[in-house]
Amino acid sequence: MFPIEIRPDKLSEEMLDYSRKLSQGMQNLLDAGEIDTGVSPKDIVYSDDKLVLYRYQSPPDVERQPVPLLVIYALVNRPYMTDIQEDRSTIKGLLETGQDVYLIDWGYPDEADCALTLDDYINGYIDGCVDYLCQTHGMDKINILGICQGGVFSLMYTALHPEKVRNLVTMVTPVDFHTPGNLLASWVRHIDVDLAVDTIGNMPGEMLNWTFLSLKPFSLAGQKYINMVDLLDDPKKIKNFLRMEKWIFDSPDQAGETFREFAKGFFQNNGFINGGITVGNEPVDLKQITCPVLNIFALQDHLVPPDSSKAMSGLIASNDYTELAFPGGHIGIYVSGKAQKEVTPAIGNWLNEHG
Repeated sequence: MFPIEIRPDKLSEEMLDYSRKLSQGMQNLLDAGEIDTGVSPKDIVYSDDKLVLYRYQSPPDVERQPVPLLVIYALVNRPYMTDIQEDRSTIKGLLETGQDVYLIDWGYPDEADCALTLDDYINGYIDGCVDYLCQTHGMDKINILGICQGGVFSLMYTALHPEKVRNLVTMVTPVDFHTPGNLLASWVRHIDVDLAVDTIGNMPGEMLNWTFLSLKPFSLAGQKYINMVDLLDDPKKIKNFLRMEKWIFDSPDQAGETFREFAKGFFQNNGFINGGITVGNEPVDLKQITCPVLNIFALQDHLVPPDSSKAMSGLIASNDYTELAFPGGHIGIYVSGKAQKEVTPAIGNWLNEHG
């Protein structure tokens, strides 16, 4: 073993540099101003209760494809993760490939929404958006991109309404909820969901968010703030850090009955694998999905293990099924530089090839 040499002059230099970063960082934090939620221009084109449907403005030099793309995000976090900053935007990348992008913003459920069910979300809100797009564009079918829980919703919707979906893209979407190593599903399987919903009503977003952070407590709730010191003297980097922090802790509550159905049907009963999922008294059969499907998963995903997503291939009836594996994590698949170069262009090109 070699002794660790600590030179007083080197230690003093590092402490001075650390103090300088903290001092400059405090000013940069004060000067950060309002933290925006999405950077690409968009317009409200449709609404239903708290739901708002946005249409993104295409770049002036890009011709829109004729078939609109509806992006369906999860309920648990806000959808502006897909458009978090100029050089880290899934939405911007899709627009650059010519996609006519629409996105559902679910809003913030309150006590009046406690009784909303999966039927309300799937056959109500999503179907209303799809009908609006079909009528507006004069088409019978549209393209859908479902993300995480939104991908599960998209699978259910496509199985129930196959006549309205031309192409389906899913990103980090769980299908088999009982794969080995799925820590989140293991936790939820031991919760008395009925007691929780009957007692609390809507599930607090803050509680769900801290559950997700607890899956990787060191990196998600500790190490990143230590690493933040190295960003403090760069105003642009600190603003990007604050954007991500805002998104992480911007967690809407979950409508109680929808949470009950989803947690019991999927996390506990593994409904896509074992059957038993019904929406509006109609059974959901993934064999009804015959349209082309592009399934994208992240190899280092701690929330949706790759095997959970890959299980889709044996459950749907499509003869045109493609998988894309991304060497990153659940969030990196939207915001990493590698994802901007590989994942988003791949989605746009696949959709363009499929008309």
